[in-house]
Amino acid sequence: MGIWEVSEDYETLLSNLNLDEDELIKLNSFKSEGRKLEWLSVRNLINNLLESNARIIYNADNKPFLKGTTYNISISHSYQLTSIFLSKTKRVGIDLELMSHKISTLSDKFINNQEVITKDPEQRRLHLYIHWCAKEALYKICDKQDINFKENLTIFPFHPKENGIIKGRVLNTRGVEDFWIRYKIYKDYSIVWTCK
Repeated sequence: MGIWEVSEDYETLLSNLNLDEDELIKLNSFKSEGRKLEWLSVRNLINNLLESNARIIYNADNKPFLKGTTYNISISHSYQLTSIFLSKTKRVGIDLELMSHKISTLSDKFINNQEVITKDPEQRRLHLYIHWCAKEALYKICDKQDINFKENLTIFPFHPKENGIIKGRVLNTRGVEDFWIRYKIYKDYSIVWTCK
């Protein structure tokens, strides 16, 4: 797993890479400078992790793969942070989010009746962000298929801290599967990852 805190400008990130024509077309298709920086930071990070010029490709469900390798890969980015989780032998899922907005207004879209969120106003935002990121990581590890965040994903009760391990469950047409999920708070980011 690697995390890249993006402090470089566009030209610096681009100069570190050897992009092919298709990758340059993709990069130039992004209108936002921020989106371009995210895209470039992902490629810089993967090349640093693997110490090679890796090519990321996506399937129809927008699930990433590393061309010509057997790695399972999960990618996340939010504002200044980019993260990648890799494994040759395990399925992987990672998510990170800058805890910047009022997530409580969205909680009824992803919290189900079995889940418990603290009433403590100082801990509630943190608790909700860990929940959200945990569900995103589960969504990614399950190949983004046949998943509704509220109906198919459950995070078992926990007390939010700076880091920890929680349990999550996926229930869909393929059956029931439980996962141990790790989380860490870094600056104002919630970072959550799981593998199986």
